[in-house]
Amino acid sequence: MAKKKVSDYIAAYLDEFEEKDSYELSRCEFEKEGPNWYLRVYVDKLENGEYAVIGTDDCEKISRYLSKRLDEDDPIEQNYYLEVSSPGMDRPLISDKDFARFMGEAVEVKLYKALDGKKFYEGKLTGYADGIVTITDEKGKEITLQKTDAAKINLAVIF
Repeated sequence: MAKKKVSDYIAAYLDEFEEKDSYELSRCEFEKEGPNWYLRVYVDKLENGEYAVIGTDDCEKISRYLSKRLDEDDPIEQNYYLEVSSPGMDRPLISDKDFARFMGEAVEVKLYKALDGKKFYEGKLTGYADGIVTITDEKGKEITLQKTDAAKINLAVIF
């Protein structure tokens, strides 16, 4: 049997779990920090087809479920810490689904290399198609860039 990526296992486990409790995988990270490995699972909650606030009780429930499933299948050879949380207010936009869901919202874009002399842009997400991101700044200027040119695209946190 071919090895699957850890994120594939997590997605499959949550698909089983979602049918009962309406949770959706936002993203999954498996990273080494110092001597330790961390499996971080970021989850959204759905209620009646709408996204809802995910709380610590939800994260605990998902963590217990994933821990049990991971122990049963044992797909990860090394020891690791499992962390389950919400994607956060400043969540990164990664998938096409993220860009569609957050169209019209304020975003922050950090670029690998400068575009028009700037590596950081803020504005409203006004377009996304075929890997092309369009944001409109506070002056109404449209900035268009390749998603692959962005180091990060996150929701902006505005208080």
